[in-house]
Amino acid sequence: MSSLIELNDISYGYRSGQKVLDRVSLTLDAGERLFITGPNGAGKSTLLRILVGLIKPHHGRISAFGQPRVQEADFHDLRCRVGFIVQDPDDQLFCPTVVEDIAFGPLNLGASRDEALAIVDEVLDQLHLRHLRERITHELSGGEKRLVSVAAVLAMRPDVLLLDEPTNALDEENLERLEEILRDLPQAMILISHDPHFRRKLATRTLELRGGKLSDRSAPKCSAADRGRDAVNANANASASAAQ
Repeated sequence: MSSLIELNDISYGYRSGQKVLDRVSLTLDAGERLFITGPNGAGKSTLLRILVGLIKPHHGRISAFGQPRVQEADFHDLRCRVGFIVQDPDDQLFCPTVVEDIAFGPLNLGASRDEALAIVDEVLDQLHLRHLRERITHELSGGEKRLVSVAAVLAMRPDVLLLDEPTNALDEENLERLEEILRDLPQAMILISHDPHFRRKLATRTLELRGGKLSDRSAPKCSAADRGRDAVNANANASASAAQ
């Protein structure tokens, strides 16, 4: 089966001449939680924006759900199937109340008001956030806004999720809640995160973006022979230490 998302030889640079992305390629398969890490300014957020057509690359090809994505119309369809959760939830939540914010996406996709409200309740129940339904959006805590932004994207029933630094400003309780929510979701995901503990709990694969290049940072799997050699070496080191 082909990948859900494919980026091939993507290059992009700013006007200063700096090449942020240098022939970057990646794939996202069904069920994956692909993490992208790397230093600040490496181009991680830029890569996600290119994927959904908000930035046009200087070179390379984008394919999603088996179709090449070239023209704006191609990306309009793509953005209906890929939910993008940005770094700052205040950039994503703009309606007066939580229920209005979550209903906005379904209404924009053609749902009736009754259908949209049913979706709101379904998503809030799924995420155990029903207690936030009637809250004023700007009065929510930072962690609550983050969880509501996830709910607003899920209400559009996307096939893929993109999350840009989703743990920013989360306290321990809301971080654990977010981890639980993401672990239970069936959608494939690309997540940008500097948090190594968050990555270890959720990642199925990790890539590092550095110097315009992507490299695989997923932990290699040890074979039985490797584990055997490690055990022999550990025993030898222990014996040597005891003899000293």
